Amino acid sequence: MSKRSTSVALFLVGATAFALAGCREETVDAQAFPDLQSCLDATGSGSLFSADDCRKGFEEAQALNAETAPRYDSLEVCEAQYGEGNCGSEQQVTGGSGMGSIFMPLLAGYLMGNMLGGGRGLGAQPLHRTADGRFATPAGTTYANNTGKGKVGAGAFTKAPTTVGKPPLTKATAAQRGGFGSSATRSTSGVRSMGG
Repeated sequence: MSKRSTSVALFLVGATAFALAGCREETVDAQAFPDLQSCLDATGSGSLFSADDCRKGFEEAQALNAETAPRYDSLEVCEAQYGEGNCGSEQQVTGGSGMGSIFMPLLAGYLMGNMLGGGRGLGAQPLHRTADGRFATPAGTTYANNTGKGKVGAGAFTKAPTTVGKPPLTKATAAQRGGFGSSATRSTSGVRSMGG
């Protein structure tokens, strides 16, 4: 092997190792809360978030929920994905706007992340209870519960596509798309647990 081809081979091995290292997702400190009061009660010494962070995160989660939560053409189809009693009309979920014939999962908590490492500040995502008793973001990232803290991939805070004005999912399209969205099966490599 000539000296030049050896150099090229070493460069390719080095570039591949660098590319693989770059594929690892950045993790951030995160905490899940079932409601705003739980977050406020957890502030203080050793807390990841301040009371102001709790309020901002909850407001962001509510806004994202109204914009990105899956929408269904019937209560039965929604409850098949999220469980009985875990869905409401679009008007109930969004606080008065929307159509009465569209149904969405109810907000069952929210996930907040300290995104300061990436210079992005606070991140938040709504959580919905799934039919199997777990919790999921609108993009389909699934967690074992809606309490606790730990490290999560920064991708968990990527905004899901908007569902406002899009045709609601029917029984056939919900089954075809893997339940609560096509990203659900791709982005969830198992249930993530938030430790206490």
